[in-house]
Amino acid sequence: MKVSQILNNNVAIVSRGKNEVIVYAKGLAFRKKVGQTIKETEIEKTYVLDSNDMLEHFSYLLANSDPNHITLVNQIIEFGEKQLTEKSNDYLSLTLLDHIEFALKRAAKGQFIRSPLTWEVKKFYPQHFDIGLYALNLINQQFNLHFPEDEAVSIALHFVNLQEDKNNLDSTIRSMESLRDILSIIQYHFQIKLDEKSMNYMRLMTHLQYFIQRVQTDKIYDESDLVLNTQIKMLYTDAYDCIQKIKVYIQEKYECVISIDEETYLMLHIHRVTNRSKKES
Repeated sequence: MKVSQILNNNVAIVSRGKNEVIVYAKGLAFRKKVGQTIKETEIEKTYVLDSNDMLEHFSYLLANSDPNHITLVNQIIEFGEKQLTEKSNDYLSLTLLDHIEFALKRAAKGQFIRSPLTWEVKKFYPQHFDIGLYALNLINQQFNLHFPEDEAVSIALHFVNLQEDKNNLDSTIRSMESLRDILSIIQYHFQIKLDEKSMNYMRLMTHLQYFIQRVQTDKIYDESDLVLNTQIKMLYTDAYDCIQKIKVYIQEKYECVISIDEETYLMLHIHRVTNRSKKES
């Protein structure tokens, strides 16, 4: 592969067929000149990008990155691939490097960002969160820092993004936020702390996950069983009052009106989980 551009002693842009790719290895480009050849055996990492804008952006990033940071990212990626049993792509390596470089600059100023998704990522993406914790331990040890767990969440989301396309990731994050908010509405309304280890809580969580998915895809249940709905409302008035708050929330967030059947099923699940929690408190 012929050298098109030398970015520093460790990074160069080379021609591979009709495309240009970024190659990296410590000392790779030392004493090399444009037009000379770099062998595959000399390269530690190749970054293949699908646009000139990305090539330019990440060329600058790699040219100005500490080699130790690149090695760190490679360690994290290797661990993540083993955890998820899935190969990563070059964008993950580069966006993660970009993230860590910026995080280290923030840390130097004592700036640590709080993540609003810590609970959700721990709950729904435990493997990804473990990757984030692994990365966090490496960073804290190597740079003698004390990043909070929130940074592990931010790193974990890079790996979630690996397995989801952009639209799916946005939808997943929005879904997690909605689940958190609805659980907060229920706990606030009944003034209780739900038992996250109980079977009824697990059933509620499963129902809410699919409920939010149906809301997002506009595929809500709508068979309009008015008789059953009326009976449940009369039996479980507290659950019905709580549902009215959830309905307002869903209307404002998704511009969607909960159907009679969705209301009925939610009342049943909410009554079951809150009734048990009240008895145990």
